Amino acid sequence: MIIVAGEALIDLVPAGPREQDGSAGDDLSALLPKRGGGPYNTAVALARLGSPTAFCSRLSIDHFGRALLGGLTADGVDTSLVQRGPEPTTLAVAHVGDGGSAEYSFHAGGTADRLFTSPETLPDAARAVSFGTCSLVLEPGASAYEDLMRRASARGLFTALDPNVRPGLIPDADAYRARFRSWLPHVTLLKLSEEDAAWLAGPAADPVSAAAEWLAAGPYAVVLTRGGAGLTVLTRDGLELSVPGERVTVVDTIGAGDTVNAALLHRLDGHGALTAAPALGADQWRDVLAFAARAAAITCSRAGARPPYAAELATGR
Repeated sequence: MIIVAGEALIDLVPAGPREQDGSAGDDLSALLPKRGGGPYNTAVALARLGSPTAFCSRLSIDHFGRALLGGLTADGVDTSLVQRGPEPTTLAVAHVGDGGSAEYSFHAGGTADRLFTSPETLPDAARAVSFGTCSLVLEPGASAYEDLMRRASARGLFTALDPNVRPGLIPDADAYRARFRSWLPHVTLLKLSEEDAAWLAGPAADPVSAAAEWLAAGPYAVVLTRGGAGLTVLTRDGLELSVPGERVTVVDTIGAGDTVNAALLHRLDGHGALTAAPALGADQWRDVLAFAARAAAITCSRAGARPPYAAELATGR
């Protein structure tokens, strides 16, 4: 079982038709609520790919929280680790800009996912735990997720981290960067975008050089996503290789990084590599990265966070 720990929220996304530049305009009267949140999307994507998956979070008992829970159940995600509370659901307003990229503003004051408490134990079937995004920023839940990360690592589980940086939620950038570095000894796989790498390392830093520095701090592997240019992996064994992205007409990129998270974990599992000390050769990593690029391309080809099912990848649709 792969456990995904982190927030679930509602994305308010533009409903209007795309303009010629790929944007949906600025008509705020046409915002549609969609289930989202990086960890939530990752859990759904994993389940759609066929991996036994559990979601570990705290959801509201409000209408949005019920919809989020229903979405997990519909895709076969185990919800036994989901906590419930009367607080409202976090909202994220998405603006889709040129090229389909999305920027977000958050309404997260006093919301349910911030009050997550770390479970005393994880299921015996757990082999990997994935973390990331807002859940590692917003207190008091951030400290609870951090505690869970450290305990999962100490138990010998494969741990994955996608910082998925949202600068607008981070009041003290330097403090967050220091905290990020403190997580690395407890992380098996660090996945992040080039933009995230640049923000975490500083604008003058080269993302690949920064990835090599973070690799030395603990992870077995660092995967950099480079949009349409593809993905690059660096491993503790000294391997560095890249695969190109798959050409696709981009509608938007919402959920693409989360799909990559899921695809990496799913394919690594297929190679028997969800261990605290995985060992993969170049051909295996090339297969893992190409699978993730293919999955992300499908997500980018349609509006919103709609990760593919295994059958879609098998047919190339």
